Amino acid sequence: MKASYKKLWKLLVDKEMSKGDLHKASGLSSSTMTKLRKSEDVSMEALRKICIALNCNIADIVEFVDDSTPN
Repeated sequence: MKASYKKLWKLLVDKEMSKGDLHKASGLSSSTMTKLRKSEDVSMEALRKICIALNCNIADIVEFVDDSTPN
C-alpha cells in the first residue's frame, strides 16, 4: 500500500489554492512538499499541519492505494 494525495490536490483546486499557497499556509518544508508531489510518505505532523491549514480531516487529503496492481 502506498499513500495517494490525489484528494489533497483536488481539495486545493476546490479551495482555489496553489501548491505554493499550501506551502506558505502550512509552513511545510520544501522537501516535504516534494515528497507530497511524488506520493511519498510524509510525517503525521506534516499531515496535521495540512489539515489545520485547510481546515479539514486527514481522510480529506490522503488515502492508501494498492501499489501491487499495474496501472
